[in-house]
Amino acid sequence: MLQVVEYIQKQQVLELNLSRKVEMAMRIATFLVILLSMFEHSAAGELFNVRQHLSTVSRYGAVKDIADSAFVPSKVPDGCSPIHLNLVARHGTRSPTKKRMRELDNLATHLESLLRDVKEQNLSLKKVPAWLWGWKSPWKGKVTGGELTDLGEIELYHLAIRIRERFPDLFNEEYHPDVFTIKATQVPRASASAVAFGMGLFSGRGSLGPGHQRAFAVTSESRASDILLRFFECCQNYKDFRKSQEPAVDELKEPIFDEITATLRKRYGLNFTRQDTSSLWFLCKQEASLLDITDQACGLFSPSEVALLEWTDDLELFILKGYGKSLNYQMGVPLLKDVFQSMEQAIKAKEENYAPGSYEKARLRFAHAETVVPFSCLLGLFLEQSEFKQMQREEPLQYPPKPPQKRNWRGSTVAPFAGNNMLVLYSCPANSSSKYFVQVLHNEHPIPMPGCDNSDLCPFEVFKERIVTPHMKHEYYAVCNVKLEKPEQKPATSKLSQLFHWLFSQRNDDTRSLEVDL
Repeated sequence: MLQVVEYIQKQQVLELNLSRKVEMAMRIATFLVILLSMFEHSAAGELFNVRQHLSTVSRYGAVKDIADSAFVPSKVPDGCSPIHLNLVARHGTRSPTKKRMRELDNLATHLESLLRDVKEQNLSLKKVPAWLWGWKSPWKGKVTGGELTDLGEIELYHLAIRIRERFPDLFNEEYHPDVFTIKATQVPRASASAVAFGMGLFSGRGSLGPGHQRAFAVTSESRASDILLRFFECCQNYKDFRKSQEPAVDELKEPIFDEITATLRKRYGLNFTRQDTSSLWFLCKQEASLLDITDQACGLFSPSEVALLEWTDDLELFILKGYGKSLNYQMGVPLLKDVFQSMEQAIKAKEENYAPGSYEKARLRFAHAETVVPFSCLLGLFLEQSEFKQMQREEPLQYPPKPPQKRNWRGSTVAPFAGNNMLVLYSCPANSSSKYFVQVLHNEHPIPMPGCDNSDLCPFEVFKERIVTPHMKHEYYAVCNVKLEKPEQKPATSKLSQLFHWLFSQRNDDTRSLEVDL
């Protein structure tokens, strides 16, 4: 009987100790959860960088190293060497266009009116941010806009230096325009980007000035016929589509802007309108990217509001320039064809042992977001494999999910200022499966291609079969409904009147172009 009692007592002691241990473990777990929550909250506040959430207005340096951490790039096989490089790049950071500068002037006028109303009604001024008093647009009085900034020049200059250092064997030859082809659109910020890039690429290779620069050629096609880099401007069907869809896109964005506008009114005690919110968001992007100011317009919005505003920009980019409609990227097929043909020519030069200096080693292009985005879509970038198959069947894709859901499609990554795609052709003579491989780099980082089993490195034949060939059935003039007009018999007009008509029609076309492209 005594043994039974002792056994029961021991069990009670064990249960008590176990209970205490469980209680202690629960307390520790609770403490760790609270500590982790506090850390995450603190880290979120410290790590949230608004410069990385400005969609296509993002500065290259702020976003170029943002990549999928889960993706493991392929290792280029031993014995392989790069023999050709294609670059499709957006121009660098630019100043606001004249139209946008007028918008900021209108914002300043309306803010002044709102502050005056608050004063006249003797309402509390405690909530009003100090910077709003007397604020004027940083670009007030500026009569030109849209040009490449000093920062934009630096972005392209250093991009070139990094590419030259990364692929020394490609850029070790004496310069010749047929060996290193540089093309840009006729828009000044694109051609200026090409010049800045060339200065970096060939720095120290010439005899001009203390930097030993050298002259180099940049060629451009007429805006009216540039179907390689300004295909969006020449495509009538696309212009009609975009014009018809813009109101629907605005309607999709309105609930976000209305919600944030209502919050701003309560937060700051000012009777903001939806247009004010839109203009303040635009100001935030310009201040953060161009002036490195993040505590004024950007400071009006919480991180979650910034994420929503960024999403509205990304949604518009997706619908009007990306995967939202197959026309958006099908019109870019001439560019894809040009890229692929340059690879075929490089392979021919390699196979037939062309003499050094007699064949092209790099084709470098500088254009706009409307060029880079469709080209990225033609490659199937930023898609899951199932979405890639949908895209090739020309089926509509789902819109990018709204925050806080994760999404691949982010304008700040897809096409920031100076955003780029590089396609590097490798010769692999010792490889048994394929003698040539194509590697795709987006913003200088290897990126998975769903059409190549989510690898960044693709056998040339596979790249041709799965990614290029399916698009070749689309002929530009059929897709865009571009008709070559036959000359008509017209009444004779004086040479002078013809000259005036030509001058003014060209001027109007140029103005429209500058308003459209990014």
